[in-house]
Amino acid sequence: MPTDKKQPIIVKRIKKGGHGHHGGAWKVAYADFVTAMMAFFLLLWLLSQTEQITREGISDFFRNPTGIQGPGGASTSMIKLGGALEIAKGESNKKQPEQKPAKVVVKAIDENKRFEDLQETLHKAVEKSQALKPFKDQMLIDITPQGLRIQIVDKKNRPMFALGGTQLKSYTSQILRELSAIINTVPNNIAISGHTDAKPFPKNYFREYYDEDYAGKVRYTNWELSADRANAARRELIKWGTSPKKITQVVGLADSVLFLKDKPYDPINRRISIIVLNKKAQEAIKIHEGKGGIPPAELKDKLTGK
Repeated sequence: MPTDKKQPIIVKRIKKGGHGHHGGAWKVAYADFVTAMMAFFLLLWLLSQTEQITREGISDFFRNPTGIQGPGGASTSMIKLGGALEIAKGESNKKQPEQKPAKVVVKAIDENKRFEDLQETLHKAVEKSQALKPFKDQMLIDITPQGLRIQIVDKKNRPMFALGGTQLKSYTSQILRELSAIINTVPNNIAISGHTDAKPFPKNYFREYYDEDYAGKVRYTNWELSADRANAARRELIKWGTSPKKITQVVGLADSVLFLKDKPYDPINRRISIIVLNKKAQEAIKIHEGKGGIPPAELKDKLTGK
């Protein structure tokens, strides 16, 4: 029997999968994090494999990308490859106002390498020189935080100076002559110090000095002896060609810095020490002695209470 009612149409939609949509944003964030960590560790590895000068050049670029500072001064290119080829800046950079050239930065030479080379040169010179070879056991050469140190030490029955005096033995003069020629091959300044053993002078031992408090006479001690011997070495180095301007410091240390603390009377404690100073040590001496420290005008105001 016909009917006017329409049968409802039922549409069934089948959903595939048993879970709802969770989104993929976290995957992107995680991938970015992993990439960043990889880049970070790669950067650390590159820095560990790169020389100091190269790191400083990279640092200069990021501080001042418009004028790279390096061993040859400022550059107008983004990357200077060392030859004629350069990667130039973009056109947008060319439109910017011209900047003043950056100050030329002279990169410090690797002083450690210089001192190692100098140490090797000295060792070879001692072996080859007929004048130095007999005394190689009295020459101690090492590298210290202040620079390259050359110590000429006394040996039993072979002292550097006359007993209790400042007169150099002939072989000591020859040693200083040879050292002067080698020291002059580097631009570094030097410091000279004299040392004695712990044996004191007699209490009644005096020498003539211009000192009003002691009526022209001063008791002579290991302090005076060590300082006088350091100055004798200074005069001998100058005699053989060392420039006086190259000598930064001359001091006498008596027995305050013994070579053998457990054997204070051993001859090896009597020595002359010559240090080829590194830049840091040289500047430290200037600051400690007032040069390079407080400017004279400020120091005057400080002393006068202004």
